Amino acid sequence: MNAKQLALALNEPLFNEQLLAESLCKESTAERRLRALVEKGLPLVPRPWLALANQCGLTENEVMAYMRRWQEEGLVKRLGLVVLHRRLGIAANAMVVWNLPDAEVTAVGYRLATEPAVTLCYRRPRRLPDWPYNLFCMIHGVRREQVLAELEEIKLRQGLEEVPHHVLFSLKAYRQRGGRYTCEDS
Repeated sequence: MNAKQLALALNEPLFNEQLLAESLCKESTAERRLRALVEKGLPLVPRPWLALANQCGLTENEVMAYMRRWQEEGLVKRLGLVVLHRRLGIAANAMVVWNLPDAEVTAVGYRLATEPAVTLCYRRPRRLPDWPYNLFCMIHGVRREQVLAELEEIKLRQGLEEVPHHVLFSLKAYRQRGGRYTCEDS
């Protein structure tokens, strides 16, 4: 199962809020500093754990041990990448929302997640009566026409021509950021 498929299945927050609150009470200054640095992103150097260790007064092995422990505890679910796609010239970003029978959502979601043009795919509850959609996927492209053409090909390949859906293009770029592991005032 690839990362896109896992995102569909997980549908969980990136961190466990209760564990975060409990661990904040017990952590050292170095650990708190490490959390704050990790949430800003890993340094783009050959040994990011060593760079973080040097900034926190820890060893590289201690930093890796903290990261392993946080993952084992469920505090950190995964490490990922935030791509600032508009800076790369990818300005046509479409969220395609699908109204599928509930029994088909998982299977269709897994199929859509295998499509190269689909960068994100996940299930969400319907909000009836105004919002009947239960499967969401993102398709990015340089131009709207390119995204719409790709969507048409996906619908044909996946047999989704008759499935009610709506295409929502982004009108504004919001600030993108990774997971947060510290309290705002720490």
